[in-house]
Amino acid sequence: MTDTSDIRAKRNVAVLVAAQAILGAQMPMIFTIGGLAGQSLASNICFATLPISLIVLGSMLSATPLSWFMQRFGRKAGFFVGAMGGALGGLVGAYGLYLASFPVFLAGSFLTGIYMSAQGFYRFAAADTASDEYRPKAISYVMAGGLASAIIGPQLVKLTADAYVIPFIGTYAAVIAVNLAGALLFLFLDIPKPPVPSVDAPRGRTRWELLTTPRIAVAVICAMVAYALMNLVMTSTPLAVVGCGFDTGDAADVVTAHVLAMFAPSFFTGHLIARFGVERIVAAGLLILAGAGAVALSGVELEHFFIALILLGLGWNFGFIGATTMLAAAHEPHERGRMQGLNDLLVFGGVTFASLASGGLMNCSGGTAEQGWTAVNLAMAPFLVLAGGALIWLMLRPRDAHA
Repeated sequence: MTDTSDIRAKRNVAVLVAAQAILGAQMPMIFTIGGLAGQSLASNICFATLPISLIVLGSMLSATPLSWFMQRFGRKAGFFVGAMGGALGGLVGAYGLYLASFPVFLAGSFLTGIYMSAQGFYRFAAADTASDEYRPKAISYVMAGGLASAIIGPQLVKLTADAYVIPFIGTYAAVIAVNLAGALLFLFLDIPKPPVPSVDAPRGRTRWELLTTPRIAVAVICAMVAYALMNLVMTSTPLAVVGCGFDTGDAADVVTAHVLAMFAPSFFTGHLIARFGVERIVAAGLLILAGAGAVALSGVELEHFFIALILLGLGWNFGFIGATTMLAAAHEPHERGRMQGLNDLLVFGGVTFASLASGGLMNCSGGTAEQGWTAVNLAMAPFLVLAGGALIWLMLRPRDAHA
């Protein structure tokens, strides 16, 4: 692929960066208030983070159908579906708050998962029209769009959380507006629809064959662990911050710092991957995630929350972008719909489990917020060992066996 062909790729990256910034703002908004709203509606506080778990469950269950839909009808159509799912989720969530109905609120959260799943494909869409050289940078730049969402989202929470008599209902109204406005961006996306395969076209590897390819298996494991552990800790952070004596504004500020750390490194992550190799960047991400857990376990002052969540975001960035780059280079174009949907099904399956566990660990693992926060961060250890071991195994394999 020539450099000239990257003109289209760069234009698509610009659209996807804007989408990540505007539409992506709803995710820090919902993750900041979802657990707090759930805590106010749930009859059992152990289920406080269930709304966030339902978002991730909706994302997991949407991944394969959305991947097939995009393979058949194109990225643009799929991203429109995602934005409409987000708007509908915001509407139903607001109605659930109005009724003070936890089940209705959960239904809105589940629908929001359709948007979250579509957002996950932004990074793959960035790679669709990019050359091999530009691909890691394209993925990285699109992820960097989240830097703006890290500022926009929590600030909208501060403006809207108490705007009405019913707490948080104004935030969900803002989520609806974000989705409807952001969907217009996809009118400018220029990614060709995948050609309809001919009868004699290569069908590619089966899902099992893909998953048992060493490089793909390790990429999926590292992506699952990086994303699930980030979600495990981030989901319980607002509950921990408020439970340790700080207010909702402090929790929003901590989430802002975290999401900034998730996306700010994306301006140079692709360059680091090109220079040092994807395996080393993923390894660095896993080590930084371990450092986040260590800081969180060292104290519950506000600065501990800030530092731990900044490290958590940075570790996620290196681990997840690195794993995505590894995966994008390990399958053929005609395997894209099958592999990318399967990857996100597995990744968000892990994230669903983590978000479900987060509320239980935080609220039901001791008598205090400090004890719950300790349990959340100790739970990271075995999964970091799993991902680190898999990565070391891959790196020790002969180079010609990596492909």
